[in-house]
Amino acid sequence: MATSQTSLPSRESGVYDLMNTAMTAGMHYRWRERAADMADVEPGGSALDVCCGTGDLALELARRVGAEGTVIGCDFSERMLDAARAKAERNGVSGVHFEWADALELPYADASFDAATIGFGARNLADLDRGLAELRRVVRPGGRLVILEITQPTRPPLSAFYSLWFDRIVPLLGTVAGDRSAYTYLPESVKRFPSPRGLAERMAGTGFPRVRYLVLAGGIITIHTGVAGT
Repeated sequence: MATSQTSLPSRESGVYDLMNTAMTAGMHYRWRERAADMADVEPGGSALDVCCGTGDLALELARRVGAEGTVIGCDFSERMLDAARAKAERNGVSGVHFEWADALELPYADASFDAATIGFGARNLADLDRGLAELRRVVRPGGRLVILEITQPTRPPLSAFYSLWFDRIVPLLGTVAGDRSAYTYLPESVKRFPSPRGLAERMAGTGFPRVRYLVLAGGIITIHTGVAGT
């Protein structure tokens, strides 16, 4: 069976949340809220969050579809899924289910969801085009795909700060957190990932003809939205 992710170092779920907050000064919560808004799901709707991690984006979607809607968060890591389930229970969020799935072979029927999202996970897919094609398959025609991802800025002075922060400081934070290899991998994966324009073209080529993207945080974060074709 194909694996949904490249070979990643083991991620501890508790450290993962702490590191996200440290690396982004807590802004990752606001970015996920923005991505959930752009998914444009309505009360009673359905959404899939792929590579859901500890569940923050899936929980935002669940708040939007309400108790009558359905949200599934799937991930390749059982530890992340356990943390996501515990977080949903702590926050009293119902209507969301967390389950194991391979992003390259999603176990869901065609056109099952009104929207699909992937937050900070697309760059970890072993085959991006195949992952996008699977997301297109499970989203109904006219439904939305939203991708929230880190982007490498190209204009100074932010590009210089970005290089210092992600290439040197983030791995040091990872050392303090006890997992330097995972946070050395992070800047490397961002460098290999397509540019915002390149990702938009890849999305269009896999069945999302109407793609737009929003650049945030001075060029460090992008949110892509694509509408599934017929």
